[in-house]
Amino acid sequence: MTRNIVPPQPASLMLAIGLAAGLGACTSSGPSPKAAVAPAAAPVAVASAPLPAGSGCGPSIARTQAVVDSDVATGNLNAPVGARFSSDLARAAEACAAGREREAIGLLAAAKSRYGYP
Repeated sequence: MTRNIVPPQPASLMLAIGLAAGLGACTSSGPSPKAAVAPAAAPVAVASAPLPAGSGCGPSIARTQAVVDSDVATGNLNAPVGARFSSDLARAAEACAAGREREAIGLLAAAKSRYGYP
């Protein structure tokens, strides 16, 4: 049995050299992408009182207001949005103080939903 061995053609050889050179370009010695990214800023610590405990509309509204205040203080929520959210919570607190718990809880739920809070 005889084999026909075909010598490499100049075009095939050039293609192989070009591919090898192209693959070598993928391993650059420059800075890695992670090195170019600035480190994230450290979280801002906010001294805050413990969240109000208890059940019912009053403590629930107070806890939400404490979270909103903290988010505004840390910059996680901008001040104008925080003011609108607080205004909505004040309406819920008024209903709660007047003994309309069901309405107050509904207003609280609507406000939290409106501003994307769980």
